[in-house]
Amino acid sequence: MAGALPPPSPCVFCQIAGKSSSTPLLHSDDKVVAFQDIKPAAFRHYLVIPVEHIPTVKDLQRRSEDYSLVLHMLNVGQTLLRKDAPEAEQFRFGFHQPPFNSVNHLHLHCFALPFIPRWKHIKYISLGPLGGFIEAEKLLEKIKPLSTNAS
Repeated sequence: MAGALPPPSPCVFCQIAGKSSSTPLLHSDDKVVAFQDIKPAAFRHYLVIPVEHIPTVKDLQRRSEDYSLVLHMLNVGQTLLRKDAPEAEQFRFGFHQPPFNSVNHLHLHCFALPFIPRWKHIKYISLGPLGGFIEAEKLLEKIKPLSTNAS
């Protein structure tokens, strides 16, 4: 991906994506890996990260490769949750936006609800123009290429 910079210091998510970590992977392909969040906030809480180091959603642009990556991340998260939590009645998928992201490596939060404990939902609300949490579908709208051939 053009413009992505190498991390300034060893990035914990780069280590996981590079498989130099003991973190069990739920999914792995040439573009993304998925694993359980170490501090789950819901019945199921997975993270899907790109293999390539992309710091935050602010580094994504309105271009087909960024759109395709986020769409792939979302598809992987949806597939995992449908398989692992078929009884869940509600799912949520989204990203923290700076300065609210805890790790500077793009990561999609994938939730099978309910939040546990219930107050954890506070970490995953949108703050409108101030940032906060952005739903995956809203991010896809923001970065969808202007040409009609993105899908």
